Amino acid sequence: MPDPDQTSSPTATGDAPAGKPPGQEAPNPDASAPEPSELLRQAEAKAQQHHDAWLRAKADADNIRKRTAVELANAYKYAIESVAVELLPVKDGLEATLAADSASLESLKNGVELTLKQLNTVFGKAGLKEISPAGEKFDPHQHQAISMLPSEKEPNTVINVLQKGYSLHDRVIRPALVTVAKAKDAQA
Repeated sequence: MPDPDQTSSPTATGDAPAGKPPGQEAPNPDASAPEPSELLRQAEAKAQQHHDAWLRAKADADNIRKRTAVELANAYKYAIESVAVELLPVKDGLEATLAADSASLESLKNGVELTLKQLNTVFGKAGLKEISPAGEKFDPHQHQAISMLPSEKEPNTVINVLQKGYSLHDRVIRPALVTVAKAKDAQA
């Protein structure tokens, strides 16, 4: 007969009862498992919350896109507003000069010079710079050569500026039209 001290229960030694894999316990009949219909209702509620949050996020993104498009259109539309405000006194000066009935040639010239000075000030505030390269080396990024003429000057030097160029914040918006020197022929 086996000795009662020698026998051990399966739980005392840590062995699982026969027929059960290790680490798996028998279901507790006292624990109440949620009903499948309750689990489904909770899952549907959670899905509805996520769907509502997604719709709100989508609507917010659409509103931001539309607002940004309107702001960008207005930025393009009114981009020159500050320059236009600065140009108004220049226009007023030209109109005043033309309105003078008995102005002498000298006073007209003085009025035009003042107006040109105002215009240059506006250009400076707007970042518009003049390109007048007389005597400089020809630069195809800033100058447009109309012709090449034989000259005593070094070849590829600008000898005549036909039309000034302009750059806006270091970007050429109109190249200077120039005549460039070329070497005199040895046979000439």
